[in-house]
Amino acid sequence: MMKIQEPSRPWEIVHMDWVTRLPPGGDRSFNDCLVIADRFSKTPIFLPCQKDDIAMDTALLIWNRVVSWTGIFTNIISDRVPKLTSALWTDLHQLFGTKLCFATAYHPQTDGLAERMIQTLEAMVRRFCAYGLEFQDCDGFTHDWCTLLPALELEYKTSIHANTIQTPAILEKGWNPKLPQDFLRKDEIHPTAASFKGILDRARKHAVRCMEDSFAYAKDTWDKSHTTPDFKVGDLVLVSTTNFNNIKGCKKLKDSFAGLFVIKARHGENAVEVELSEELSKKHPTFPVSLIKPYKYSDAEKFPLRNKVPQVIPPIESSGIKNITKFLKERNKSLYHGYPSEPNQQGGFIQ
Repeated sequence: MMKIQEPSRPWEIVHMDWVTRLPPGGDRSFNDCLVIADRFSKTPIFLPCQKDDIAMDTALLIWNRVVSWTGIFTNIISDRVPKLTSALWTDLHQLFGTKLCFATAYHPQTDGLAERMIQTLEAMVRRFCAYGLEFQDCDGFTHDWCTLLPALELEYKTSIHANTIQTPAILEKGWNPKLPQDFLRKDEIHPTAASFKGILDRARKHAVRCMEDSFAYAKDTWDKSHTTPDFKVGDLVLVSTTNFNNIKGCKKLKDSFAGLFVIKARHGENAVEVELSEELSKKHPTFPVSLIKPYKYSDAEKFPLRNKVPQVIPPIESSGIKNITKFLKERNKSLYHGYPSEPNQQGGFIQ
C-alpha cells in the first residue's frame, strides 16, 4: 500500500468525483453533482451540474464557485474521466501549475476520500427524499436534492471528522460557522483573540498526527492480507477479467485471467502498463497490481529439452485377427472380420 503525499495546508490537494444518475432537480434540471473534497481539512463542496457538461463547463463551474475563494490547487486527484483528460484541462493546468493525478482503472482506493464523501452525501439526501424526489414545506415552497446541498454542506463542515478528530471548518478557517441551534444556547464560549492563533496551530498539528496514524493503521491492516510481487518491465503476466465486459461467451464461465501479456512500463509502485492483444486493444493498458499476477511457467515450458518418459504400450499377442468389424451392444462383445457371430469361450464372437 503506497501513501499519497499529505498536504500541509487547506486546499493544497483536492479530490474530485461526480454523483451521477440523479433525478432532475433545480431550476435547470440538474442531474449530476460534482463533489470536491479538501484532503487536509476534509471540507466538502457540492456543486449541482449537468450530465452533458463539457470540459469548459466544468472548468467555469470550478473557477466561479470554488477557486474564487480557495485559490489554485496544487494537486487534483480524480478518476480518469473525459472531462479532465481533455486537451483543454491539460493546457489549463500547465498554465496554472496544477498537477492532475488520475486514479488507475478499477482502483477506487486512490480517490477514496471523494468516494467516501459521495456515500455520505447520498445517505444525507436519502433521508429527506426517501418518500419522494421533492417535497413542499408549510409555506408551499418545493424542495428537491439541489436545494438541500447548501445546508448539507454546512452540516458536514461543522461535524467532527473521525480521521482528524476536528471539524472541517476548524481546520480550514479556524472557527465553526454558527448554526441555527447555536442561538438557542446560552453557554457559548469564544476563544480570546490572544489565544486564537495558538488554538488554530495546535488543532492543525493534531489533525496532521491523526492523519498519519490513520494511514499507518490502514497500511498495516492492508499489508497483512496483501502481498505485491516485484514486477519488472518485460515480465509475462495475466490480467484479471473481472472488469472485462467485451469477452465473448458466457460471463459466468469465462476465464478468471487473460493473457499472456508483457509488462511495457511501470507507473509507480501500484500500477503497470501491459501490451494488450488486438482483441482488447480498446481497453486502457494500465492496470493496478491487484488485478494482475505473474505467469508461472509449466515444467514443459521451463525445460523444453528435457527427455520425456515414453508411454509404455503393452504388446498385443498375434491371433491371426487383422481388424475388428464393429462392436456389438450385447455384453460389449466384438465381431471380427471373417468370423461367424457365435460366441466362443473367451467371450468374442469367434470359433
